Amino acid sequence: MLTSNLEGERETFVSHLECSITGKRYEADRLHGLSDAGRPLLVRYDLEAAGRALSKATLEARPTDLWRWRELLPVRHTDSIVSLGEIETPLVPIPKSGGSKVLVKDEGRLPTGSFKARGLVMAVAMAKELGVTRIAMPTNGNAGAALAAYATRAGIETVVLCPSDTPEINVREIAAQGARVYRVNGLIDECGAIVGQGAAEGLWFDFSTLKEPYRIEGKKTMGLELAAQLGWRLPKAIFYPTGGGTGLISMWKAFDELEQLGWIGSARPKMFAVQASGCAPIVRAFEQGEEHAERWEDAHTVAAGIRVPKAVGDFLIIRAVRESGGKAVAVDEDEIIRATSDSAMQDGLLLCPEGGATLAAYRKALAEGWVAADDEAVLFNCATGLKYPMEDRSQSIDKDALPALRTL
Repeated sequence: MLTSNLEGERETFVSHLECSITGKRYEADRLHGLSDAGRPLLVRYDLEAAGRALSKATLEARPTDLWRWRELLPVRHTDSIVSLGEIETPLVPIPKSGGSKVLVKDEGRLPTGSFKARGLVMAVAMAKELGVTRIAMPTNGNAGAALAAYATRAGIETVVLCPSDTPEINVREIAAQGARVYRVNGLIDECGAIVGQGAAEGLWFDFSTLKEPYRIEGKKTMGLELAAQLGWRLPKAIFYPTGGGTGLISMWKAFDELEQLGWIGSARPKMFAVQASGCAPIVRAFEQGEEHAERWEDAHTVAAGIRVPKAVGDFLIIRAVRESGGKAVAVDEDEIIRATSDSAMQDGLLLCPEGGATLAAYRKALAEGWVAADDEAVLFNCATGLKYPMEDRSQSIDKDALPALRTL
């Protein structure tokens, strides 16, 4: 059910779209994929006009959902909006496993249990507005689930391709929410190549990460929310699990737009792009001083969501990290597993493996002196840990030979 602040037609402040590498302008309100240069398109706004229409007081009087930011979002017609109840996600302290200045933005509270809901609700709404009737997308799991849910709600036919070792619950979730899902004997970029081939043949519109302009705009709300939750300031550091990197790119864009509105200053958090050591193309490129990342061969990690061998927005991720004074950080499998367990056992917060990777990276950054213990840091937990396999630590009791209960 849509909240009352979404009723009726509304003004959009989108001025144009822009190639992220050449700056070439593209017309708004048209269906676009990548730019002519083969790079992501970024949505640009008339922020001066948006600032006249929206004040902090107006914003703060609205329900704290994703759509409260509508002046900074691209959907023109209210009838185009699809919603499953996209809430503002909480900032949860983890003082025992993280530290007194560590907060987790727990994106697992969103519809379909992950932050993919932010990007896909916006992308699907725009696809509906622009007349798309059939979509295909590669996924490591959570993105496909979010797409299936929102596309089904919007009445758009959906095909999802996932690596054959995608977590079983994700594959079944995608199918249960109305998409046709296929397992592919390859990695996500190889699934993406099949999607791209079908798009070239006119079979569907390609919804791969950053190959349409609007997932960035939905994910941007993470940065907008964070600034509002912290009283219009930003933390000293952000640790973000980075596969395709949409959210990191989006938050960097959000901070720039908020500064142009005059709502925050020029200070920025150190942005830490967190990858697994078994799939770390962004880390390798960052450390070698490169702007583009070569494909990572034999990619493997328990954190399936960040197992992306090659990202189309690699240069945008690396630029944001460098401009912020942050780093691209790789963490080992045992560090991910240990951090995930520590958060649950010590602080009661069940992270997904990708979220565990951000805690592991924070610990590494603290040990290396990249952040200080009194620096406020925000870690992004991108999905509920309930979607992932968990170690069985239970024990058994024989009701017919009951032991002394004091020994339990």
